[in-house]
Amino acid sequence: MFTQFIKKIQFTRVLKAHLRLREFNFLKHTVDSVSYFSVDTVDDRGNRIIFNMYESDGKWRIKETVGLPEWIYDAEPQLQTVILEEV
Repeated sequence: MFTQFIKKIQFTRVLKAHLRLREFNFLKHTVDSVSYFSVDTVDDRGNRIIFNMYESDGKWRIKETVGLPEWIYDAEPQLQTVILEEV
């Protein structure tokens, strides 16, 4: 019997986004040999915002194209840098 263990990568970073310090939580998933990160944070009212980041051409990009606040798209370069540092 063969048992395979897959290491989960999970980390939290505090980044300045939209003139505020915000906590971003990252969790790496692998499905059918495709890896992606689910990222969650909160807005100014405390509402949880969850989105996914996929690797494309060596850069990590936000998958969702609509429905997220603009400040999350503005923070994409910072989020990418954090993922590259951790991976």
